[in-house]
Amino acid sequence: MSKKHTLVLGASLNPDRYSNMAILRLCDNAIEVKAFGLKQGTVCGVDIDTELMPYKNIHTVTLYLNPKRQEAYYDYILDLNPTRVIFNPGTENPKFYERLSEVSIDYEVACTLVLLTTQQY
Repeated sequence: MSKKHTLVLGASLNPDRYSNMAILRLCDNAIEVKAFGLKQGTVCGVDIDTELMPYKNIHTVTLYLNPKRQEAYYDYILDLNPTRVIFNPGTENPKFYERLSEVSIDYEVACTLVLLTTQQY
């Protein structure tokens, strides 16, 4: 499995949330993780930032925000210029798919946890 630096957008400190589980699983797979969420804290040694940071070398942005909440982050994600964006269940957003396609950023409608478990990440 390649080491694809990943930003978890919509990160949560709540261990019952899928974004939290994703951070843990990414760490378990030795993938460098950055996280952005509404509450500052740490999961698996990963600091959750509450301010948008100009991260470098982000390969994958994995979304845990509903389509309406994503709108505020369109330009930010595009500016990061990731190789791909993963739309986890509940985050599907055809409007944003179009914007990503226009600038040649790949996207997947998939579950990060499943991709990691099946070694397809």
